[in-house]
Amino acid sequence: MTATDYSRARRLLARRDPVLRDLMRRYGACGLADSQHADPFVALARAIISQQLSSKAAATIARRFDALFAGPATPGQVAAVSDEQLRAVGLSSQKVIYMRDLCRRIADGALPLHVLDAMSDEDVIVALTQVKGIGRWTAEMFLMFRLHRPDVLPVGDLGILNAVKKAYRLRKPPTPARLVRLGEAWRPYRSVACWYLWASLDNAPVSTGD
Repeated sequence: MTATDYSRARRLLARRDPVLRDLMRRYGACGLADSQHADPFVALARAIISQQLSSKAAATIARRFDALFAGPATPGQVAAVSDEQLRAVGLSSQKVIYMRDLCRRIADGALPLHVLDAMSDEDVIVALTQVKGIGRWTAEMFLMFRLHRPDVLPVGDLGILNAVKKAYRLRKPPTPARLVRLGEAWRPYRSVACWYLWASLDNAPVSTGD
């Protein structure tokens, strides 16, 4: 998305949804582009690290993970270190398995990262969810924060559910079906809407299960 795209998104969302209009007035320019990961492997590794953790805990582990490799890691570097080293930086045993499977699939060509940008959102989700530990939520975060896709709605994200409950003054968090219905007004910029909802909680994406 370009600066022009963001301006268009803000105008459309403000016109269609007064709640989002108020959030945009409060939080200013959308910061979605500021959170982009340039390297697809780094983006996926970060997504695995972040699963079911607070943003603060995930950031701490990510810093330790990077320090293990003196900078952003490559699949080959991660494959070369021991399980014990990965657990020592804070990865659970399950996440070590996930990271191993990710590296293996990249190495043998089963997950060709270089072609993902040319694929549709759903095809990217199908490709990524073949990796152990990468479910739909993780694939959606990749679409938003690596491929910069503008119209992603992660209905399994705890932050989005809580933000909608708060912003729209609901008695309880919306069901996925209700969130999808609400999000119809945000098309084709649901990713931008989600950024403002996260911002309203001063929070980062957190999955409810993936």
